[in-house]
Amino acid sequence: MSTSRSDHGPVPTTSSAERWVRRILTYAALALYSLVILFPLAWLSYTALKTTPEIFSNAWALPQKPQWVNFEHAWFGMSGEPGLGPYFWNSVQITGITVFLILALGSMATYALTRFRFRGADTLLNLFISGMVFPIFLAVVPLFLLLNQTRIPGIAPGGFINDYRGLIAVYVAYSLPFTVFVLSGFFRSLPRELEEASAIDGASRWQTFLRVMLPLAKPGLIVAGVFNIIGIWNEYPLALVLLTDRSRYTLPLGLAQITQRQQYSADWGAVFAALFLVMVPTMLVYLFFQRQISEGLTAGAVKG
Repeated sequence: MSTSRSDHGPVPTTSSAERWVRRILTYAALALYSLVILFPLAWLSYTALKTTPEIFSNAWALPQKPQWVNFEHAWFGMSGEPGLGPYFWNSVQITGITVFLILALGSMATYALTRFRFRGADTLLNLFISGMVFPIFLAVVPLFLLLNQTRIPGIAPGGFINDYRGLIAVYVAYSLPFTVFVLSGFFRSLPRELEEASAIDGASRWQTFLRVMLPLAKPGLIVAGVFNIIGIWNEYPLALVLLTDRSRYTLPLGLAQITQRQQYSADWGAVFAALFLVMVPTMLVYLFFQRQISEGLTAGAVKG
């Protein structure tokens, strides 16, 4: 190791060879990590194009002839049984409405708790965030009883079990702590001079929030939205308990039904095709917003 002189004596410096060794080790570790992540995705992709005998004869080999019919069976179903199609659109509907409500309510709650000065604001914010540590499995039975016994004439006379409105309400309530936690850093980082200038221009609190603060918090909204989309899209236990009609199942429940059914029909190619179709939407969302996510995770780290 070479050294250099300074006012306080010799200072050790890293030699060129050591820098190259560290760089090579870093790249090797990153390559290995990428291989661990990408190989299962690649394996699932080409296994979805194989026949059942090919899957069991050599699970690692490439398909001899791509079986695109597997995706047809996975989407439309076969032998009179439904495929992923109806469940996919159920999940799109539930996820879209839920994420919109989460971002709308979460942004308004976070703005009020971080920008308004009143006694107990920090306590309320901490109570919101503390909801993240509460495991959902402890609330499954109470939620079922509560939604089953709720009677609203003209809206839910029979309760909210097997009702998308009940499931969406539960998703929104359970996702708000994480959303408030993510957005709190962004709203706190915005300078108060913006609100003061907006007030001087005659804008109300509501106008300031919609036209000034909310657009500036866009990176945080994207981060919270993407993670909520992925979480709700793949959510299983709550949907399993609160939805009893198979025609109203979400995509994870539908995939479980197809997997159980294909065990008896021995069409494992369709099972892997269904897994691939379930995985693609969340991958596309993440890939499309990956730059915004990387920027958003650090944008609210510095407090203004």
